[in-house]
Amino acid sequence: MSPDARRARYHLRFQLRPDDDVAERATALATMCRENGVDEVVLLLGAEQEHTGHLAGEEEALWLAAVTRARRVLTDAGLEVSLNPWVTVGHADRGRVGALGFTPMVSPSGRSAAAQASFACPRWRSWLYAHYGLFAGLGFRVLWVEDDFRFHNHDPLDWGGGFEPLMLERLADLVGEPVTRDQVVAAVTAPGPPHPWRTLLQQVWRTAQLEVAEGLAHVVRERSGGSSQLGLMSSHPALHSVEGRDWDALFTALSVRSRVTHRPHFAPYSDAPAHSLTSAIWSLEAQRPLRPRHVACEPEIENWPHTSWSKSDTQTWSEMVTAQLSGADALLLNVHPTQAERAENFPRIDRLLRRARPALDWLAERRPEHAVPLGVGLPWRQDTAARLPTVTGELEELTAHPGRTADFLLGYGVPVTAQPTPVQALFGRLAHTFSDDELRDLLRGGLLLDGVAATVLTQRGFAELLGVRAGQLVSRDEWVEPGPYAVERVAADASADTSADTSADTSADEGALLSVDVQPALARLEPLTGAHVVTGIHTPDGLAWGAGRCHFVNALGGRVVVLAATAPAELARSDEGRRLVHAAVRFLEGENPRLPLVSGAPHLIPHASRSGDAHRLAVVNGSADAAHPRIHLPTAPDDVRATLLAPLAEPARAATEATGGLLELETSLPHRGWAVFEW
Repeated sequence: MSPDARRARYHLRFQLRPDDDVAERATALATMCRENGVDEVVLLLGAEQEHTGHLAGEEEALWLAAVTRARRVLTDAGLEVSLNPWVTVGHADRGRVGALGFTPMVSPSGRSAAAQASFACPRWRSWLYAHYGLFAGLGFRVLWVEDDFRFHNHDPLDWGGGFEPLMLERLADLVGEPVTRDQVVAAVTAPGPPHPWRTLLQQVWRTAQLEVAEGLAHVVRERSGGSSQLGLMSSHPALHSVEGRDWDALFTALSVRSRVTHRPHFAPYSDAPAHSLTSAIWSLEAQRPLRPRHVACEPEIENWPHTSWSKSDTQTWSEMVTAQLSGADALLLNVHPTQAERAENFPRIDRLLRRARPALDWLAERRPEHAVPLGVGLPWRQDTAARLPTVTGELEELTAHPGRTADFLLGYGVPVTAQPTPVQALFGRLAHTFSDDELRDLLRGGLLLDGVAATVLTQRGFAELLGVRAGQLVSRDEWVEPGPYAVERVAADASADTSADTSADTSADEGALLSVDVQPALARLEPLTGAHVVTGIHTPDGLAWGAGRCHFVNALGGRVVVLAATAPAELARSDEGRRLVHAAVRFLEGENPRLPLVSGAPHLIPHASRSGDAHRLAVVNGSADAAHPRIHLPTAPDDVRATLLAPLAEPARAATEATGGLLELETSLPHRGWAVFEW
């Protein structure tokens, strides 16, 4: 594929069920694609309602004949064509029963799947290689590996599979003695520091998956003569971390002549509030550094259960823009029902694709080379699940990621990135997963901590570098003198230590109150000498309970902000809350503030990047009310160009008013609309 860098690419997933009229339906599909700017069709194979189980024999032959005819029609029409087999190990039983003799997946509790195979099953592996090999010879650009290529999320199994006897035999070889499923589950989830068997089980899972990936790449390379490549669909990285996934090794194993494609999941499948775009923006950013440079990216644009009733066109468009902003090579569109059969019967989807294109092409034309994301860094490692201590002894407890931290910051107009940056934020149990040397390096820069992370660092001997001693987490229902916590009160000199940036709106009103009444727990913070207490926690009757937020410059030259809140994303949002967060970011940046910060209305969500000396800030309105974003820039740029991307409309030049480092959009920004600022 040699995509036009100045044009967004549509890759449309569509299922053409085997029947005598498949060529006619493919012809109609080709017409629809030409009329709506679709570059590639990704043919689904036995998907959803058409899924009868792992295809074999006469049934597989019927699908082979159908996609062969369909591919010929589509390529003759000038379209590229890829193939999306519906299952590898299998998504979910849904009443299906395996008929090919595969060893089934087994869950942590011992439940066996009826139609989902073990990664270690040799019979399943032979079927998979033969299945992909059969279709690889047809000349598809990409043969996709579905997101069932995982251990978690295989309904009706609790958590997922990977505890079947074949896997346990592999683990026993590493342990040096026979093991039972109950022993393994107990060890992997044992409360306290990670048991050595946890990493060994992850090694077993990872090795089995890599073996299969290498086998698939080999057969596709051989049967296609190297002309076809594989594509990997994936779930949330934190869940793959529980499986012990090594992303670089997996992409390497799947590569055919140094080519492989990734479809990251990033957005909900049905209608959701616009402020949920914080999750979508972060999900795409979090997965970007997991891909080696040679991996192409086609984010998933999908509704489910595959009907226009599931998700509005406006939401779909806003997510398409989000993906294009992230640097997507193409958009993988799953917007037709899998039982659609005839593309011409869905004119509403035609209109969506046509009306979405102007904004997407405008972004594609301005796709910067070697763009560097800007924002507060959210550190996370792919082996997080191997390092987390457990408390409850549940496998689900091994899932941890900075998504809620991203939601907290993005929702307050603070951009974020997965890259290391001068200012970083570390919340919750993730603090356990970094070594003392890594934590010390974080403490040399700007570091934002919540109450859980501050408690972990205190226990590990870093209190003197935090400026506070966080010795106790007090739960909502726990009685501790002087009584239950209720509100956070802004101190008299809350803004006394802000940075050199005079454009930022960081002056919280003295005595202003913010609710902490529904926080699941707060950390009791003991400020040390030199700590600046920005807010205090009080009981319902006004008694002082403890410090709420503290700023501190430590002996390493680093700057630290500690919050007593243990779930900051669950704090009630307010203008005062936004000012306090902006003040914290500017304090952490010190004398060299760099980040653009956004205010002006609730739920204005930023996406910032830099390419050389060129900067771009895109702001989406996550509220149902129109807004006028205010951009706080540390240094006033010489010239700023603002463009309004209203939902499903042509891009339009937008008016702005600049006063020093403060830039305000005079044009109204509608619900889910994007304002793009370039300087």
